[in-house]
Amino acid sequence: MRYGYWTPVFGGWLRNVPDEGMEASWDYTKRLTQRAERLGYDLTLIAELNLNDIKGIEQPALDAWSTAAALAAVTETIELMVAVRPNFHHPALFAKAAANIDRIAGGRLALNVVSSWWADEATQYGLQFDEHDDRYARTEEWLQVVDGLWSEERFNFTGQFYSTKDAICAPKPTKRPTVYAGGESEKAKTMIAAQCDAYVMHGDPVTAIAPKIADMQARRAAAGGTPMHFGMAAYAIVRDSEAEARRELERITAVTDLPAGYDNFDQWLSGTQLERELKIQEYSVSNRGLRPNLVGTPEQIRQRIADYEGAGLDLLLLQMSPQAEEMERFAAQVMGTA
Repeated sequence: MRYGYWTPVFGGWLRNVPDEGMEASWDYTKRLTQRAERLGYDLTLIAELNLNDIKGIEQPALDAWSTAAALAAVTETIELMVAVRPNFHHPALFAKAAANIDRIAGGRLALNVVSSWWADEATQYGLQFDEHDDRYARTEEWLQVVDGLWSEERFNFTGQFYSTKDAICAPKPTKRPTVYAGGESEKAKTMIAAQCDAYVMHGDPVTAIAPKIADMQARRAAAGGTPMHFGMAAYAIVRDSEAEARRELERITAVTDLPAGYDNFDQWLSGTQLERELKIQEYSVSNRGLRPNLVGTPEQIRQRIADYEGAGLDLLLLQMSPQAEEMERFAAQVMGTA
């Protein structure tokens, strides 16, 4: 299993706990990422939203790509998986900038391609917001342009959304960055199987994850591509006893009044085609992070991770709170690397 974590660009992961002691700042992010390397974490996922989805839109949120460029220069081994939303980035200009960041990082850049869901954010920034299937049609073209510029000396393209004429991208990336993507609609899965390298999923029990992996493996084989990698989001609580872990779970999921970010959550639900209904009590933790049940003693969590490995999962994208302290605990007690 590879272990990754979400960079806390929103100042935390708990929607109903205002101050988690992990500010949305460059200083905290740099120190956290450098420590994560020393602890043995393989990857960090840097989410891209211009508005704060967790703490409410009035609160700070770090920009993903300038943060990634800065981290590329002050880290050595960790893979930087940076979210990118096609409607916010022209693909030719993006290919140029991302190639440079990959060079700074020595080939450690990866993409997490996200077909945007937040209509209000796009409206605020004066950008086009497509309907669900059109978002994936845009992403298909966007990936073609980026791949073309990274692989050809001059690239020509004419599509519904984008066009280029004898476009040049030099220098190119050290190697083609891995492309991760997620989605549960038919349109999303078809696109990902054809054009991406890895499928990332919201948290779910092994019984739900195993058939999703099998389905995507079959789709990938039919598309003629190399085998895919599979990742999943999860929120982790490691304690010496199960009772201690359950007390922490109760603390972070106690929702009395709906916090400032609830409208964003409600809008996300209406803009997606999820296969499983989200419950209101899961609102406290994003990305269905509690469903994998990585809550308990080190022994319990290691066994659950082994079950996911048996289903074909090879990457965990972890959220914790407070991130620095809990990542130390997880590395020492579960990964055995601290």
